[in-house]
Amino acid sequence: MWVRVKMITLIQYILAVVSGVLVGFSLGLIGGGGSILAVPLFLYFVGLDSLPDAAHVAIGSTALAVGLNAYINSYMHLKKHNVSARVGSVFAGVGLIGSLLGAYLGHITPGTSLLIYFSIAMIVLGVYMAVRRESTKPGTSDEVPRLMESLKKCPKLTPSTIAKVGGAGFVVGLISGYFGIGGGFLIVPSLMFSAGLCITRAIGTSLLSVGTFGVASGAEYAAYGDVLILVSLLYVVGGALGGYAGTSLAVKAPRNILRVAYGAIIVLVGIYMLFKLGVL
Repeated sequence: MWVRVKMITLIQYILAVVSGVLVGFSLGLIGGGGSILAVPLFLYFVGLDSLPDAAHVAIGSTALAVGLNAYINSYMHLKKHNVSARVGSVFAGVGLIGSLLGAYLGHITPGTSLLIYFSIAMIVLGVYMAVRRESTKPGTSDEVPRLMESLKKCPKLTPSTIAKVGGAGFVVGLISGYFGIGGGFLIVPSLMFSAGLCITRAIGTSLLSVGTFGVASGAEYAAYGDVLILVSLLYVVGGALGGYAGTSLAVKAPRNILRVAYGAIIVLVGIYMLFKLGVL
């Protein structure tokens, strides 16, 4: 790891902050799915692709950064009581096992193959973001009745519900750990369908799982020597700045148009990665 640290230049550290700003801005503006851009930004914008075992370093550093950023963002949702602690504990607790297993599988997967799978996942996610229809938007008057109903009727953790929430948590944690991504775009609908949470509480609760999966996966990659901690921390700083700007603009922006455009960008970046890897 120390050999890799010595290879990082001051410019690359600055570009890590810029990458954080870009991803944080997109997350604040669009919502779930933005963190998947962190890996290609680390590789081709910051220039980590020149490092030994670059694929695992980028994914490990991304996982830690995304996890820390999610924990920071969850603070505001906790203050607003937008978190279902019991449901979130089951989802994150079982999902933690999946994320650790996923990180191990990602570590033993050859770097080039891992990036090819990651690129394909980007294309699938980009298409999904572009074509999906949003349900009731969080933070609007349309969401108020569902939020109030959710607050009055806290989901009961019956054996059936625990099984559904835990099963969904394991699968999403596995994917999150393998690719080093937050997985919020999967966690939110999983919480809504498995536990009956409204979208506002699902988003708030999802951040606890994103943080848990990311930090756990990042810690495992760090144990293998595949995390650049300073790069991850600088990314978190940039992400906080970009997230604030993106969230402020999101109120006025045409979200549906932006979501389609952003999905197209993710698809194009995935295709670019496949081109760089010699697949296309």
